[in-house]
Amino acid sequence: MHEMSIAMAVVAQVEEAAGAGGANAVTSVRLQVGELAGVVPDALAFCFELACAGTVLEGAELVTEPVPARARCRSCTGDWAVGMPPRLVCPGCGQATDVELLAGRELQILSVHWEDGPGPGCDRVGTPAPTPTPTPAREPISEER
Repeated sequence: MHEMSIAMAVVAQVEEAAGAGGANAVTSVRLQVGELAGVVPDALAFCFELACAGTVLEGAELVTEPVPARARCRSCTGDWAVGMPPRLVCPGCGQATDVELLAGRELQILSVHWEDGPGPGCDRVGTPAPTPTPTPAREPISEER
C-alpha cells in the first residue's frame, strides 16, 4: 500500500518544518490530492494516523482537498472533466492525440497548523516568514513512492 509511504513522507516533512518553527504539537495537516494521483483518501488517513504515532504530529487531523481531473484539447482548445476512469478523448472533436492534462495528479502539503506558538521564521500555519537567509523550497510529494 503506497499510502503508507506517502503518509510517512508527509510526517517527515511536517516534523522538519515544525521542528524548525519550534512547535510542540501539530494539530492539522491539509493536503491537496488529485483525482488521478492514485491515492485512496481513507487509506491515507488510516496510514497517516499510524505514521504520526510517537511524533509531534500524534493526534493531528489530516484534511484532504480533492482536485478534480481536467484536460484540454490542443486541437480545438476545449476542456472537460476527465472523471474516473479517465476519459482522455476530447468530447468536442473526438481527438485523443493532442490532449493536455491540466489538473488531477496533485499531491502536496497545502498547510500545517501547530500549537505552542511558532519559533523564529514561521507563522501560525507553518508558512516560512521572510528571513535574511533563504530556505530550500519543498518539492511536492512524489506520487510514485
